Parts: sequence; structure tokens; C-alpha cells
Amino acid sequence: MTIMPKPSQNIPDRGIYERRESVVRSYSRAMPRQFNRAEHVWIHDDQGGRYLDFLAGCSTLNYGHNHPVLKQALLDYISADGITHGLDLHTDAKASFLEALETVILKPRGLDYRAMFTGPTGTNAVEAAIKLARKVTGRELVIAFTNGFHGMTLGALACTGNAAKRGGAGVPLSHVSHEPYDGYYGPDVDTADLLEQRLADPSSGLDAPAAIIVETVQGEGGLNAASPQWLRRIAAIAKRHGALLIVDDIQAGCGRTGGFFSFEEMGFTPDIVTLAKSLSGMGLPFALTLFRPELDQWSPGEHNGTFRGNNHAFVTADAALRHFWGDEGFIADVKRRGDLLAARLERLAADLGLSTRGRGMMRGIDVGSGEAAEAITSACFAQGLIIETSGAHDEIVKVLAPLVISDDELAAGLDILERCTRDVLAAAYDVAAE
Repeated sequence: MTIMPKPSQNIPDRGIYERRESVVRSYSRAMPRQFNRAEHVWIHDDQGGRYLDFLAGCSTLNYGHNHPVLKQALLDYISADGITHGLDLHTDAKASFLEALETVILKPRGLDYRAMFTGPTGTNAVEAAIKLARKVTGRELVIAFTNGFHGMTLGALACTGNAAKRGGAGVPLSHVSHEPYDGYYGPDVDTADLLEQRLADPSSGLDAPAAIIVETVQGEGGLNAASPQWLRRIAAIAKRHGALLIVDDIQAGCGRTGGFFSFEEMGFTPDIVTLAKSLSGMGLPFALTLFRPELDQWSPGEHNGTFRGNNHAFVTADAALRHFWGDEGFIADVKRRGDLLAARLERLAADLGLSTRGRGMMRGIDVGSGEAAEAITSACFAQGLIIETSGAHDEIVKVLAPLVISDDELAAGLDILERCTRDVLAAAYDVAAE
């Protein structure tokens, strides 16, 4: 008889990370604590520390940590011995989620999409999207944009602009052209015009694309927010040249920019949409590729994945859609809170001669350099605020607070951010003056 050791009641041996975990880890370097509990917008460490979470799992926890409605739905399902893993079998959990998606999200917005359950992460949804676009159009080229981020597997990575991420591929990343995003050359250059000229010119060297993939707000690329006018132009260009328009809503969707989808009320409808991160509502892995019904040209099993049937994620996603997105008060409150965040950041930026980025509850402040941004986020962590950076040089301090945060909690976190920003920049100015 094998006797299993009992879990230690002592503080875990921190040396296990150095001995066994790959050096590829990153967030834990900036936040060297042993976290052990979380609720709402707070996360706790094993030394009694409590932190206000303005990272929210990179927008995976839009409804906060362990929301009681979502947690209870999952506990009830597990206690009833509900199906855990089902590949693509029909299950009660999947049917209920699809009904919620149809009645709460798609129909009220006048959208008609088929839902494809891919592997569990955002990059899987992107891979399926570009693979489908190539299959439907018979073309190879995908047009992506400067500063875009779409995932870490090879197809999605080819669409990603970040040189450090691309450098890890080890092979050429081909069949993608990176065109300038809105505002890339400044406010006086219309980059949609440039793309149209390139596609219309048979001697430009740009092949006819299968798809154009775009983020309406570039989450990892620096919170660059495209204008509705530019996005409508890109949608029209895609249609005119026979390409499918893919909107990557993995970070900007699920309410982060105000509406459930980031493109709502912008005057265009994507052919394909990718979702992940906060789709499950509770941090459970779940990704989805949505597309117009006539694009559903797959053969059975032509694209699949073992974990495309995460029924626990169906349960919490179902609960999240019905609880939050069936509530007009919640939707209005998210938009109002986004305005509060914008006003607060804009005041700070104006006072310090800086600029802001983003839209909705997906905003940040450009502090000029990655060094300054790192110093600010480190100072924030020391004062009980978890916050990260983004941008080509990590120069944007990025606020991704949970959508359910109270006004007082939001203000408290922004107080810390403002104090640390002022202190770090003042110290940097003093050093420069010397």
C-alpha cells in the first residue's frame, strides 16, 4: 500500500521555482510573492499582503476573482457530476451556453454567427480563423498590422508584430504582410488609403489577401485605439478585395471596451471574430471563433482540439452572459466607469505633459520609456497595486481593472498609480537636471 504524503501546512519551499520552473516565466519576476487567495478585485499573498488587481489576468477576469454567481454555478454543476470533458459531444452545458450566446449576445445585436469551439486559448481561436479564411478564399496572404498581437503559435505569431515574440519562433514566419495601423505615421497620414493603394496596384508586390486581421484596440501593442472611421474603411477594403475581415476581440471583447464586442455601433460587421480570455468569466480556458454561416465550410474533424469541450467553462460562461449581459444596468455602469477612468488618466497626463491611450476600461498612460513604466509599476506593487505595461517599448502603464470594480476601489487604485507616477517622474527629472 502506497502512503501519499500529506500536503505541507508550512509555507511552500520557494526554491522549487528556481529548481523546476522554466526561466521563461515573467510576471512572477516583477511580483515576487506567493499568492494564495483572491476575491472580487483583491488578491492576497501568504504573508498577509493584499493587492488591488489592475491586471485582472490580462483581461481574463473582467468580472473579478471568484464571482459568487459564477462560482456557485460551477460548484452546483460539479456536485451534480456534470460532464467535465466532452470533446465536441452534445452536452447540457454546451447547449445552455449556445442558447445564452444566441439570445443574450447575438440576436440583440443583429448578428448571425456560427460558433466554433477551438482549443482553449486565444491563439487557437486565431489559428482557426486564419485557417478558415485561407480555406474559403483559396488564398494564402493575411494582412495584419503594426504593433498587433494575436498569439504565440506559429500562424498567430506570424500575424504578431512584436520582434521579441517573433524571435522565439525559430523558423520563418511567412504569408503575412504587416501594414501600418491607424495613426502609425501620425495624424496626417491615412493608413487605410495606403493599404487601398497597395491592394489596388497590381505592381505593389502585395498579393490578394485571404483575410485582414485587426484589433480595434491593440492590447499588447500599446493600447492604440483605431477610429471607427478607419475601421469602416478597412472593412470596406476587405470586402472590395475579396478578403475576410477578422476582428481579434480576445482582449478588447467581453465588455473591456464598453460593449460585449469592441466593434459594436461602429458601422461594420466582421466576417470572423475571435474571443477568449474573459469568455469563461472565471479564468477557465475557453476560446471561440465566430463566423458568418456561409463560411462554415469545414469538413467534420478538419480542425479540432482535445480541449474544445471544456464544460466547466461552458457553465461559467453561460452564467456570465445571463447574469451580466442580460442586465442593462451593468452595461451602462461599465461605460460610465470607463469614462471615469478616462477623465482621471487624462487629468494626470495633462498635468505631467504626457498622453493617454485606449478606450473603455482598457486604458493607459504613456510615460515615455520602458524604464519609467517599470519603475512606476514596481512602486505601485510595493504600495499594494498590481498593474502592468504594454507598448513597443513597454512605455504604457496599462489599467485593466475588473469591470465590476466599485468607484471607490477604482479611485483608490488610481490614487496609487498617480502618486507613483509623479514620484518616479519627479525623481527622473531630478537625476536629469543633475
